[in-house]
Amino acid sequence: MAAPDSRDSRRITRTIPATQMVALLLAFLLAAGTGGVLAAGFVIPAVAGVNAMADSTVEIYDEVPAELEPRPLSQQSRIYASNGKLLATFYYQNRIVKPLDEISEHMQNAVIAIEDERFYEHNGVDAQGITRAVVNNLTSEDTQGASTLTQQYVKNVLIEAALQDGDQFGVIAAHESTIDRKLREAKMAIALEERMSKDEILQGYLNVAQFAAASVYGVEAAARYYFDTTASDLNVVQAATIAGITKAPGLFDPTRNPELAQERRDLVIKNMYSLGYISLDQRDNALDQPVEETLNVTPSPAGCQTANNSAFFCDYVIKELLLDEAFGETRADRQELLYRGGLDIHTTLDMKKQRAAFKTIKQSVPEDGSSESLEASIVSVEPGTGKIVAMAQNVPYTGTKAANNASRDTTVSFNADYVHGASGGFSPGSNFKPVVLAEWLKSGRTLNDIVNADERTWDTGTFNAPCSPLPSEEWSVGNAEGGSAGPMSVLRATYLSVNAAYADMGSQLNLCNLRSTAYQMGFRPTSTSLPTEDRPRGPLKTTQVKQSDINIFAPMLLGTQESSPLNMAAMYATIASGGTYCSPVAITEVTGPRGEEYEVPQADCDKNALPSNVAATMAHAMENVFTRGTAYYVGGLDDGRPVAGKTGTSQKSAQTWFSGFVPQLATTVWVGSVDNPNEDHTGPGTVAGEYYDILYGSTVAAPTWKTFMDQAVEGMPVEDFGAPDPALIGTPPAPPAPPSSSSDDSDDDSSSSDPGNSGDSGGSSDDDSSGGGDNPGNGGGQGGGNGNGQDDSGSED
Repeated sequence: MAAPDSRDSRRITRTIPATQMVALLLAFLLAAGTGGVLAAGFVIPAVAGVNAMADSTVEIYDEVPAELEPRPLSQQSRIYASNGKLLATFYYQNRIVKPLDEISEHMQNAVIAIEDERFYEHNGVDAQGITRAVVNNLTSEDTQGASTLTQQYVKNVLIEAALQDGDQFGVIAAHESTIDRKLREAKMAIALEERMSKDEILQGYLNVAQFAAASVYGVEAAARYYFDTTASDLNVVQAATIAGITKAPGLFDPTRNPELAQERRDLVIKNMYSLGYISLDQRDNALDQPVEETLNVTPSPAGCQTANNSAFFCDYVIKELLLDEAFGETRADRQELLYRGGLDIHTTLDMKKQRAAFKTIKQSVPEDGSSESLEASIVSVEPGTGKIVAMAQNVPYTGTKAANNASRDTTVSFNADYVHGASGGFSPGSNFKPVVLAEWLKSGRTLNDIVNADERTWDTGTFNAPCSPLPSEEWSVGNAEGGSAGPMSVLRATYLSVNAAYADMGSQLNLCNLRSTAYQMGFRPTSTSLPTEDRPRGPLKTTQVKQSDINIFAPMLLGTQESSPLNMAAMYATIASGGTYCSPVAITEVTGPRGEEYEVPQADCDKNALPSNVAATMAHAMENVFTRGTAYYVGGLDDGRPVAGKTGTSQKSAQTWFSGFVPQLATTVWVGSVDNPNEDHTGPGTVAGEYYDILYGSTVAAPTWKTFMDQAVEGMPVEDFGAPDPALIGTPPAPPAPPSSSSDDSDDDSSSSDPGNSGDSGGSSDDDSSGGGDNPGNGGGQGGGNGNGQDDSGSED
């Protein structure tokens, strides 16, 4: 409610003109009914006594109720993309409050013409209007009301206050047509006019009243709904249409009853003419226009469904707001703020990239059954800032346009963690291997160090984990297509994603330091594979994931603990940025209806997450994934810019991944199974009509990544990764002897005519000794293990 500086509720003691007291009496009589002898008996002496009381005054004592004290009106909140595009609105009442100088003069005049033509002459209760209504109602079957705009404003404010307080009885009482309510309303109107100017009351009424059978309140929302315009631009016809609705929104809504709405609109137009608000030509021109032809109905439904292709990002934003105490002490307070507070929520979403992401993931992995019911998602993060610029998945958000013709829909976000999307995440498989590589380089080792890639069974008790000593159990690690690969460099083991080699690397590392490096880089588990006394196995239902939530056990080396695609993209962005980790952020700014600013979640960037020389050397190694590794058949980006990445495949190829980056953008694509995290995709199948023998990270996820990234980098400056550190590259091994057979293990690190010769599969936390694989070509890695949840590992595509 618009008002001058707020004052404390207090008892008002003042004198009022006798005509106002008569008006109160007449209001009583009008409310009591005018058809009987009793009413007639009261009216005559009351009217006859007006002249005798005209020069006298009478005191009125009334307490301004708390409900009429200024409080913010319930308004819609809005979410915007980074370019200002409206994504979605949220409201209990669809209202956008506007000052009077942003409401067209036609609209102001139209309301006065139909509701209270003496608005600027009376003091809250119109004695002449009431007398006229009483006489009319005594002598005619056509009844008239006489409530002023001020009285109607009071009624609407009381209803709004009761709604905000959750007082349903107060709402009912404010609607009741009783003598007591009418008199109380009239007295409050007189009191209110002592505190507010006419323009303030008119402004308040135009913002609080209901203007549609649907939840449309205030003239700004009505202008947008009926005519796709603004309150400031309403013309005579549009203003008259809206003004005519508020008496009975269910009856005069032109979308429901166009004929009645036109009769009411025409009455408003004629009154505007008779009061001199419009000319004769304006009147005739307005009356000639059929109401239905003037409408341009633009509904404004609430919820993330209206964001359509961006619905899951919208849902992520809402979860962020509802989880943050900056927006209210309790979740209920935050939800109330969202649905009533009139917030403008500005986000990081890049609409160009978002459209490309949605189109790409839908085409690459159709949800209509032609892809064996696989699920898939894609998410992009800006290195160095943590900004989420795109987020999409192949199964549409429930209630969106895309869901209308879909074979299935969901509200579960495959890209997010449990608290942001009800997902427990997925085993990343070899998508986790860059963490092992980072710790390898941080410990002073090099890319050209030689490790053993032979299949073998490990005693987990021999692994170095001083912070959490491991039990002695067998852990078998194999390569995706079987067989031993012999000695090879860490560089080769990386671009071919060889499980057994990475297990050997891990046996030389401190797994406690590895956990620390993983957390610093941004690896955030979404589930726990090793239950404890205070935490069962399953999703981590918290926003405060700690380093200690990363499970330490031997199979961690091959990506057994679940994470989300968003977390993986943020982790890869650490490498892309040269070593800076930023937690993902979706909100850039939140402001209230009066310009107040809210503190928004910050990215919490750590510029020292990785030493810059380590990050640059890792990027150098991962560039080889495209030139002679598991993504060789995918190739780099079309414009030839530097690009690095890594495939990933979990146990039985249930979950497949590709994460890759340029210096300005990191993107993760996941393709797999949601309902069955161990679903076997190692047999032949089809995706989008394309046949595959085994589903690897290079099969669908990597080509999908390339298709999106070719669009995402369009127009983006070409940048190089930092130069690798020669000390971390190390001395290349001597060239091997010429092969005596067609063995794939003879390729050295300077060239490879057949990439993917020793691919990998990641692992899962389940007790299955076989692994998946990342290898698109002749070789692969497969691993697994057994024993009490510490058993699964492998290599990937």
